Amino acid sequence: MDQLARIWWLILIRGIVAIIFGILALIWPAITLLVLVIFFGAYALVNGIFSIVAGIRHGSGSRAWLIISGVLGVLAGIVAFVWPGITSLALLYVVAFWAIFSGVSEIVAGIQMRKVIENEWMLIIGGVLSVIFGILLLIWPGAGLVTLVWLVGIFAIIYGITMVVLSFRVKKLPATA
Repeated sequence: MDQLARIWWLILIRGIVAIIFGILALIWPAITLLVLVIFFGAYALVNGIFSIVAGIRHGSGSRAWLIISGVLGVLAGIVAFVWPGITSLALLYVVAFWAIFSGVSEIVAGIQMRKVIENEWMLIIGGVLSVIFGILLLIWPGAGLVTLVWLVGIFAIIYGITMVVLSFRVKKLPATA
């Protein structure tokens, strides 16, 4: 605990940076989305290159899969840089279909659990809300992209506030002998 108390200021800085990022994401959602797509592109490109190198150096049967995975990563990175709009739209569709499929599975699970637990309706309502969210993303993808960035911004602000509060609590920890 003593070591944690000594670095309380690092937690504080982490929280402040998260708050600033969150505010900037809310103020400039289009720029934030572009930056997220560029970061994804850079990650995919670098990860792809490392996978290709690992595949070339690796002599076993998984060599081909590493190389294929690497090539796909490099291609995904290039697509993100060349067509950032398509990349952000693809990300939106992944989130939308995930929300729909997970919502349907929650509805089914809630119906099946009716005999086992009480208040299964909460799981069913959660599933219905998830399906509605996914469908709305598909109907209005432009608004959905902005909404996703806003959610990231709001999350960053809330997370940052919790880190700031935590930093001051950690600062007050008693030193151990």
